[in-house]
Amino acid sequence: MGAWYPSCRENTPRTCSAALAGRMSPMSNPSANVSPATDPGDRLSARLSAAAAPICVGLDPVAERMPEVFRCFAPLEAIGAFCEGVLDGLNGLVPCIKFQSACFERYGASGVSLLERVIHIANDRGYEIILDGKRGDIGISAEHYAAASVATGAHWVTVNGYLGEDGIRPFLEAGLGVFALVRTSNPSANDLQSTRLEDGGTIAGRVARMVSALGSEWRGSSGMSALGAVVGANKVDDAETLRDLMPDQPFLLPGYGAQGGGADGVRAAMRPDGSGVLVTASRSVIYAEPVEQESWIDAIRRAAEEFSADIAAVSDGGDA
Repeated sequence: MGAWYPSCRENTPRTCSAALAGRMSPMSNPSANVSPATDPGDRLSARLSAAAAPICVGLDPVAERMPEVFRCFAPLEAIGAFCEGVLDGLNGLVPCIKFQSACFERYGASGVSLLERVIHIANDRGYEIILDGKRGDIGISAEHYAAASVATGAHWVTVNGYLGEDGIRPFLEAGLGVFALVRTSNPSANDLQSTRLEDGGTIAGRVARMVSALGSEWRGSSGMSALGAVVGANKVDDAETLRDLMPDQPFLLPGYGAQGGGADGVRAAMRPDGSGVLVTASRSVIYAEPVEQESWIDAIRRAAEEFSADIAAVSDGGDA
């Protein structure tokens, strides 16, 4: 899809055009040049191997948090222009983009339509795409959610693993990669997920065993499963145990940085060869404050470069 530019609600075209003044021409994305594997696990593995670091940037667009130059746009126009600018600015650096579905769904049908549009733009730019919808249902309802996720153009979707296999399987059968919630980064998750069972394990560990068993049915030639797990990067004490329980799962790691996650949590979640992790950051990147004469896109790219360097250092065995 080509670039599109919103018009202002107010009669301030000079101010509004400045919002896109920092736009960058699309660059080559190394991870987009991998063989177009149809298996989600194989494709993700290839993209991450081709990237400088296994990172994902979350697009959680909130109109009120965007740069001042977007204030003259209607909310959905602002979100659309902002998202496209972010996608252009990160191209060639970030292999994966995670779209927070709630930020679009709150605007109803128009928001969902915009979500599909920016996902298609991300596909054109060569990103691996995660729809962060945390779907959770069973039976025919799960099949409907899976079909809706496919229709957006996403490659992966987040799913609540606490409903069991029948809340996950329909998404895999639809051809999607799935990241099932196993050990989440929010503080109150401890009250449930860390609860000890009679065998000495935890509820999160029991879910991990289920994810590993189901995921073995969806393992590609790379050895990476199409069924992954969401594990908080700030849950260092659990990450190593969960990796032992889920040796073939890609781990989506939220909670790095602002929520307390660091190098230790990332390292503990890695497979023995250093693969198997996808570290995600959202607000720290997309709302990075410009310094000196930076444009808003330059600031986002600088923040992403710093994030990439941090994770690359961890992947190489150093400290971040």
